[in-house]
Amino acid sequence: MILIQYTLIYASVLIFVALGGMFSERSGVINLGLEGTMVFGALGGAFVLFALPSSTPAFLVVILTLLVSAISGMIFSLLLAVAAINFKADQTLVGTAMNMLATAAATVIVKAFNNARSGGANPSAILDYLETRKSFIFKIGNLEMNWYMVLTMLLLIAAYVVLYKTRFGMRLMACGEHPQAADSAGINVYKMRYAGVLISGLCGGIGGIIYISAANSQWDFIYGVAGAGFLALAVMIFGQWKPLKIASAALIFGLFRAVADTYTGFDFLVHLVSGEVYKMLPYIVSLVVLAFTSKKSRAPKAEGIPYDKGSR
Repeated sequence: MILIQYTLIYASVLIFVALGGMFSERSGVINLGLEGTMVFGALGGAFVLFALPSSTPAFLVVILTLLVSAISGMIFSLLLAVAAINFKADQTLVGTAMNMLATAAATVIVKAFNNARSGGANPSAILDYLETRKSFIFKIGNLEMNWYMVLTMLLLIAAYVVLYKTRFGMRLMACGEHPQAADSAGINVYKMRYAGVLISGLCGGIGGIIYISAANSQWDFIYGVAGAGFLALAVMIFGQWKPLKIASAALIFGLFRAVADTYTGFDFLVHLVSGEVYKMLPYIVSLVVLAFTSKKSRAPKAEGIPYDKGSR
């Protein structure tokens, strides 16, 4: 039962972040900064959880935390949007720099906050006060569920409908495939790409708070999100930039990530290999999967290519 719970919560993280990356890349902007976006979303949400008293109604805790995490992720993603869309910077380099900046900035902010409060607490001390995260939990029989899982299902449905059944989704995909043709049809490529990047920031920010409040209750900002953002990128590629395939891939990767946390509860797994192997398993699997599937992957044709309105 515990394996199922962990699988679903890790899959929720990966689905949120991977779908965010999908919207960005469908618009034509590669977002390698998902790891950093998760960190900033987690940071914003953590401060909300810390600030709210335990008497706060559960629904208000959920709404405020998600709202601040989403806004934090969107604000951070603006760095990528401005650099890649307005200044036509190399998107890979910008995303890498964002990841480095987020981890460093979050560490400094949390250390300063803890020093101001207690004269030098551990950077992860803020999470000791996150008792309000219990507001996100409910049970179905013996299975402990999280409202994040429900939200993930709603996001998955919304992503599919928006991408394939709305004018916005069609225009977004057109900007990632043939931006010149989209422009000639009267679509503002710059605005659509901004929209794609901001959606990725929104989803990445919420993915970050899910990670620290549900997946890892004891978490240190020094280590970022332990590569969860990069795993989400692997899920997105393996899922062929399609919502339903991304969800399936996230469940597979989520299972391996869950095994790394729950293997001690299974005697046959404990004696099978070293615990360190289980911790490396999700990343090993991602490398193997991408090695065998990347050649068949069909990314949006114009992703990573800065759009110049004057060129045809």
